[in-house]
Amino acid sequence: MHPDRIRLPRLRDKVMSAEEAATLIHDGMTVGMSGFTRAGDCKAVPFALAERAKTHPLQITLMTGASLGHDADKVLSDAGVTARRMPFQVDASLRKRINAGEVMFMDQHLSETVEMLRNRQLKPVDMAVIEATCITADGGIVPTTSVGNSASFAILAQKVIVEINLSMPLELEGLHDIYIPTYRPTRQPIPLVSVDQRIGTPAIPIDPEKIAAIVFTNRPDSPSTVLPPDLETAAIADHLNDFLMREVKANRLSAALQPLQAGIGTIANAVLHGLLDSPFQDLRMYSEVLQDSSIDLLDSGRMTFASASSMTLSAGCYERVMANLARYKSRLVLRPQEISNHPEVVRRLGLITINTALECDLYGNVNSTHVNGTHMMNGIGGSGDFARNAHMSIFVTKSLAKGGDISSIVPMVTHVDHTEHDVDVLVTEHGLADLRGLAPRERARVVIDQCVSPLYRDALKDYFKEACRRGGHTPHVLEEAFAWHTRFRETGSMLSRDMMLAD
Repeated sequence: MHPDRIRLPRLRDKVMSAEEAATLIHDGMTVGMSGFTRAGDCKAVPFALAERAKTHPLQITLMTGASLGHDADKVLSDAGVTARRMPFQVDASLRKRINAGEVMFMDQHLSETVEMLRNRQLKPVDMAVIEATCITADGGIVPTTSVGNSASFAILAQKVIVEINLSMPLELEGLHDIYIPTYRPTRQPIPLVSVDQRIGTPAIPIDPEKIAAIVFTNRPDSPSTVLPPDLETAAIADHLNDFLMREVKANRLSAALQPLQAGIGTIANAVLHGLLDSPFQDLRMYSEVLQDSSIDLLDSGRMTFASASSMTLSAGCYERVMANLARYKSRLVLRPQEISNHPEVVRRLGLITINTALECDLYGNVNSTHVNGTHMMNGIGGSGDFARNAHMSIFVTKSLAKGGDISSIVPMVTHVDHTEHDVDVLVTEHGLADLRGLAPRERARVVIDQCVSPLYRDALKDYFKEACRRGGHTPHVLEEAFAWHTRFRETGSMLSRDMMLAD
């Protein structure tokens, strides 16, 4: 019965199979599941629910922290279980159903979901399904490798199913800092003033009578699919390091910089990895996700502390951390995502934020979510939480995609997630555009000169020249603003015949 995992004796009779627990979820329910970028997601009940739907069809609104591992989103959507989904996903099968209009997807800033639940702007959570390391003697739930929205889901839900994952070492207890903001209109300031501060509790405090089922699992998280740095991402990292060194020399930053945030993905991971060979010391991280590069920076001694909402690691790095938790616990903390991403805290701590753009335009507007303005990729995630409130907001992207058929820098983005007002720096493998203090026409010249691929640079210069001839504070040629996107849709490439001849 694993008494060390269920320390409140009266809860031990709640243990049941995943199949039995899945019967507690009914058609039309809103279900909040743990999981944030493949970390700390439930490993059994979602799959039992999908299997049950084959004979007892049902649909739910599914809320999580962010994306799920082990293809859970695919399995649930393919089974027809997911009718509505929020606030983030990365699964190709679910994405296809979202773009076909079969699943209603609410793309949200990651700090906002539980805030809206708490204030009854969304339907309440009927059932929370939370992965845990253990249940404490007073019924508190100790999370695993992520906190995400799990704490608020468990607190706000009518009932809770707990999946205790035996593959997660008990040494995870003490890694988490669960702090839940108080209700408006009498809410107090969040008392977090340094990255390494702990302001909450090590477990999720709930009434143990809400626990309706306990399921045992024994399966690790899905490993990260982030690729190692390549020549282009290494060049992006070099440009950013050079820029930050100039900021230090100008006395705008110290050698410890400001606390760092980096989004999930290969490019952001590579940029952080580049800090291993930089002169910066005593770095701190205040982010939503810790990737391999964060652990490498801790191991090197270059980073002293890291705060996040989840750990999403490669198989090798995951094993290294889990086997040496005692060594890492004094330098790591996992928080609820509404705290890791909270605008108040982000502004107070003065973060340098590094996020990835799907495309950006010559004035610095960034599209993080929609391909050709219509088809959802993954979601905005936490990038908006950080960009609007950062000490310095940096967006990175390779200048080309699809072998050069797509330019990531375009005349006008087809969907705006981050306006030019929230973007301070753009970086591609070709260079870095420091947009601070520049008017739109000045921003455009720097972006074109520093960031655009040579394949598209002359064409974008011609577009901007004609736009300026027509006038305006933010000049555009409206009938040509999306011509590159239209050409790609019709021919499979943004390159025109003239561009190819010029190259």
